[in-house]
Amino acid sequence: MADESVRARRSGGIVINDDWPGYSLDLFNYPAHYSGDLDCVIVPHGVIMDRTERIARNIMDDLGDHDIVVLCVLKGGYQFCADLVDRIKVLSRNSNRSLPMRVHFIRLKSYLNDQSTEDLHILGAEDLSFLTEKNVLIVEAIVGTGKTMQTLLKHVEAFRPKMIKVAGLLVKRVPQNSACLPDYVGFEIPNHFVVGYALDYNEYFRDLNHICVISESGKMKYKI
Repeated sequence: MADESVRARRSGGIVINDDWPGYSLDLFNYPAHYSGDLDCVIVPHGVIMDRTERIARNIMDDLGDHDIVVLCVLKGGYQFCADLVDRIKVLSRNSNRSLPMRVHFIRLKSYLNDQSTEDLHILGAEDLSFLTEKNVLIVEAIVGTGKTMQTLLKHVEAFRPKMIKVAGLLVKRVPQNSACLPDYVGFEIPNHFVVGYALDYNEYFRDLNHICVISESGKMKYKI
């Protein structure tokens, strides 16, 4: 990535500027059935893995020796959560500090095609009373306007946890951003609709390893 278009920021993760053109698809392997459906690779899989390991180290530095409950936000967050938890476990095995974890899954749904709707559904979160007086780490794949995260945080706070931290792989720069930023951020990206690494467009593209920008023809192809 060009130095002018991508820069690191400790609090907000790696910033990918609006003028970053992405990587050519010709440089990477991806499923042939998505040919013509993508514009570019914006974050390659290997870079995601390296950044996830750094986030795991930051979490260990901050939360090591605390007993935490990881709240994985499905469906888009399952891959990031699985990789993040794996790296935390490796660090726990190979350092003086450990981070005992339990993992719980909830599902949020607020998108129709490429548009976020006001109709937010939270599944699997009806009774989170086991979070009372616990340290909670919410793991989410992407934060856009922040409204969904604000709603989730309000719901979780009602169960009186001791502490809540949020890890988000991607933060999207959007005009309506509510400034509800995660505590741990992988990448800050332009306002593009991205897919891959478990992020979907109407349930497609979850089988794509890289994070890519979907093309307009791809949106039309899988529109419902």
